[in-house]
Amino acid sequence: MNAGVGLAVMQKRRLTSRDPDLAGLHVLVVGAGRSGLAAARLAAGKGARVILCDRLPAARIAADDLAEARRLGLDVRTGGHPPELADESDLLIVSPGVPADIELLSRARELQLPIWGEIELAARFCRGRVTGITGSNGKSTVTTMIGGILRGAGIPGGTGGNLDRPFADLLEQDGPQAHHVLELSSFQLETTESLRPDVALLLNLSPDHLDRYASFAEYARAKLRLLELQDAEGYAVVNADDRESDRARAAVRGRLQLFSTRGEVASGAFLRGGRLILRTEHGEDDLLAASELPLPGEHNVANALAAALACRLGGCSPDEICRGLRDYRALPHRLELVGSVRGVLCYNDSKATNPAAVACALAAFRPGSVHLILGGRDKGADWQALIPLIRSHARQVLLVGEAAAALADVLSDVTALQTCESVPHAVAAGVDGATVGDIVLLSPGCASFDQYRNFEERGDDFRRVVHALADRGDVNG
Repeated sequence: MNAGVGLAVMQKRRLTSRDPDLAGLHVLVVGAGRSGLAAARLAAGKGARVILCDRLPAARIAADDLAEARRLGLDVRTGGHPPELADESDLLIVSPGVPADIELLSRARELQLPIWGEIELAARFCRGRVTGITGSNGKSTVTTMIGGILRGAGIPGGTGGNLDRPFADLLEQDGPQAHHVLELSSFQLETTESLRPDVALLLNLSPDHLDRYASFAEYARAKLRLLELQDAEGYAVVNADDRESDRARAAVRGRLQLFSTRGEVASGAFLRGGRLILRTEHGEDDLLAASELPLPGEHNVANALAAALACRLGGCSPDEICRGLRDYRALPHRLELVGSVRGVLCYNDSKATNPAAVACALAAFRPGSVHLILGGRDKGADWQALIPLIRSHARQVLLVGEAAAALADVLSDVTALQTCESVPHAVAAGVDGATVGDIVLLSPGCASFDQYRNFEERGDDFRRVVHALADRGDVNG
């Protein structure tokens, strides 16, 4: 064995432990977004020599982010992902939005370099407990519900992951008593090996991200990794009402717990007489009436059941869980009531980026009352299953973005349609066509990237237009 090969073997061995020694290693972080910067901060803090690269030119990266990277002493490379960077690296940390087939990653695999995500990096150093949440819809709501209940109960730790703060940044609040709550996307789970969630929740499965995955089955396999990462002591929380989640049973490695709004379960959470009930190793707990929950829709009752169950399994008392559920407030862009114009209620559900999420939103309102703003950049979704709900609940559909023409073909015989050049035009058209008590609902079912940087910007635009209409005096009450 020559000296170079011997050094490479030694370095790989340093990366196999739960608390790896990064001192002096060359770590390449691919992607300078939020999770990439968090990974770079953590790696640099552990003594690694970090290169941070991004496909965008420096002019398109936030100046504050570049300034921080340079303050940390990172070697910042912008304008591409040159494959030769792999040749000078011991470890790659890949951001979740980076395609797996770029030449740089192919070269790294040829060199048999470890390729981690930011979640994997943070998991190697985490000392606290972890609850992980994945699924096609409802992740952010359940994540913040659980985080709020745990913090209200005085349990330290951070809440984030794919939501707000990356896991690597949450380690500032880490310790043996900490309990972190992580929203986890399929992209993040693809590169995760060492995470052992104490509680893992699979909320639901429906087709999504089919612009990245070859099939729904491949997408589902990425989600199911969360359950496969557990050991026998972990709790696996699965939706008993979701037909597609049945495939999760084979992936469960921990102790299976179910939640259901439609029937009692042997171990888990369910409704009885309109009340939330937990049945766990602690016995049976009658929590509160579903009508006391602050969020509309059956899907949010399911979310509350899942969150309550996770918190009970995590050590919270029934009183602490009830208090947290009653105090919870909707996140921005998730079925968020933003205003009332001439007696028409306007809801921002910009985070709904697949048809299943749109279905949940429509079902939360009175049939025949919704003026639905639909469209954006399609992700390969199948819209057929949404047709019955649109027929029963939507008075009209206002089509926007790149997907407008394709959606018009699908929905031409379903309900009244209008094609609008933008979300602001769709809001105005919806309000003009509505009567008192109707709903204008932005629940686009598509990605935002054709007209906006992200779903938040799209939702903010919706909110701005609604408030502008309200400020003109066209407000009821």
